[in-house]
Amino acid sequence: MLDFLVRKFVPNAQQVNDPAVRTAYSVFAGAMGIVLNILLFGVKLPIGMITGSIAITSDAFNNLSDMGSSLITVIGARMAGRRPDREHPFGHGRLEYVSALIVAFLILLVGFELLKESIGKLAQPQPVDFNPVLVGVLALSVLVKVFMFYYNRTLGRRIQSTVMRATASDSLNDAITTSAVVAATIIGHFVTWPIDALAGLALSLLILWSGYGVAKDTIDLLLGGKPDPELVKRIAAMVMEGEGVTGVHDLIIHDYGPGRVMASVHAEVPSDQDIMHVHEVIDATEQRIQRELGVPIVIHMDPILVHSEKLDKANAQLRQVLDRVAPGVSYHDLRMTDGENRINLIFDLVLPDGPSQEKSQQVVREVGEKMAQVDPRYRCVIHVDQDYSGLM
Repeated sequence: MLDFLVRKFVPNAQQVNDPAVRTAYSVFAGAMGIVLNILLFGVKLPIGMITGSIAITSDAFNNLSDMGSSLITVIGARMAGRRPDREHPFGHGRLEYVSALIVAFLILLVGFELLKESIGKLAQPQPVDFNPVLVGVLALSVLVKVFMFYYNRTLGRRIQSTVMRATASDSLNDAITTSAVVAATIIGHFVTWPIDALAGLALSLLILWSGYGVAKDTIDLLLGGKPDPELVKRIAAMVMEGEGVTGVHDLIIHDYGPGRVMASVHAEVPSDQDIMHVHEVIDATEQRIQRELGVPIVIHMDPILVHSEKLDKANAQLRQVLDRVAPGVSYHDLRMTDGENRINLIFDLVLPDGPSQEKSQQVVREVGEKMAQVDPRYRCVIHVDQDYSGLM
């Protein structure tokens, strides 16, 4: 059924890297969310008023906020899909993240309101009317939310949309909360203690936690968090497949919104190769990455000295020292200035997880001391590099 609807409402649905297609997916998913949440709100609000259940009424307004979230998602997708202009040469894709942040604030608002009402109900408990038909309708709404979770998760994975995956998690939370409301309504018919208010309190905390999770994930994207590990691995692998490429470092992913990712990387190539041939290989690799991954990339060539016994020996010695001093730490761009009484080893050291300046200085000092013990002529000139790929 979902694939049928996608084919009907999303033109060229297979071209998921096309920004226009991604926008169509987002609008389709958001429109379905608006329709289904309005229906759920229209059903649950009367049930809550008839039964006097604060949990059911709150769940109804939670669906209303979800409808607002879907509307914001649609508007945000439309705005994010606008073409680049002079003021925004990289496009407007990050507006999708702003939309997700607004959705998170709405979820948090609903959670706070439900928390306040539930505390009030604990102070002044009210009886809840039990009606099997109405409980059955609520149980049916759980199935609707499970379907919304399914289609948001499926489409979110298809177009790599953080917003839709967050919406899927929210729908799953809604299914859980509505199930808890049904259970509280049934139990409340047989006990005198305020199960309805307690259920509302638990639901409010779950909604607040969900809103916090969405907000945190979105803020991470806006601040520039770690890139997708799979994308990093695929780009690095494709660069390494280029003829003559011996190593890759300084891979940086620039995220300007879903489907609007750019990258830059340094490719190590033997210094004795023909520069024109190497340039052709690098150009072909750039074009292949853009064609297959939809990622424009700039590849910088780093010439590496080969067939040097002294440099190869120093390379092996440095690797052994690093394995003892700082296991797992990598380095690149090793160069040598050879003198009779002094040999400078110049290289970049990549430390994981953004260590403190004190820790960086300690590692640099220990590496320099250990290399001097290997050969008193060695003097290490070390630049501490940052790992932007997030794979260290």
